[in-house]
Amino acid sequence: MWTRKMIKTRAKEVLKVSYWKAFLVSLVIALVGGASGSSFNWKFGNHHTGNMTGNHYGSMSELWPYVPIFIGAFFLIMVLVLAFRILLGYSLEVGGRRYFIRSTQNDFDLNNLGFAFEKIKYISVIKGMLWRAVINLLWFLLLIIPGIVKYYAYRMVPYILADNPQIDYKRALKLSTKMTDEQKFSIFVLDLSFIGWYLLGMLAFFVGILFVMPYQNATEAELYMILRHYAIQNGLCTNEELLIDELS
Repeated sequence: MWTRKMIKTRAKEVLKVSYWKAFLVSLVIALVGGASGSSFNWKFGNHHTGNMTGNHYGSMSELWPYVPIFIGAFFLIMVLVLAFRILLGYSLEVGGRRYFIRSTQNDFDLNNLGFAFEKIKYISVIKGMLWRAVINLLWFLLLIIPGIVKYYAYRMVPYILADNPQIDYKRALKLSTKMTDEQKFSIFVLDLSFIGWYLLGMLAFFVGILFVMPYQNATEAELYMILRHYAIQNGLCTNEELLIDELS
């Protein structure tokens, strides 16, 4: 039905027209989607360095009263990160996927990034993306392998929401599952095919990774377009359900 060479070639043709816009959108998707993380290093010192003495253990014991504060701060940071991901990240990710969908049709409008922030669309997008995240998490808590399988089964949810943000959230997961039926291993291999590019990107102090992301995002959008066509052709959904004929 599709080959890696086919969709990668299409992605390259799209990027030739507007690479830097794709780069910007990919950067936004990465920043709000958790692709890059940050670490917090807490360093505690005293005025005496050297051997492990009683003073060392004494200074450690002095830190115990602060442990609840550190734990509280950690959970507060986690809550803020999660809130950022849900309230801002989901909508920007879906908007980014919409940009790449439209770019396959030579529409390179960066306004697509803000597509999901209209009130009705915004709530529906958050509901759909949050439902996917919860279900994925539950599968991963069950077992790692089923979690990975479901991750690929729900891979097209952001693209489906990018086409029709008001689609029922359960329907979005169900449709993505049908689209990726018998395709999950091929998609997994497609992901693996980018490892070499990312390894090369690491050689440039990891900055090169940023320049690979547009290629992968454009390729994935091409994949979605094929799976979407196949789904419509086989009666799994309709043009009307995905609002394909809408220009807004």
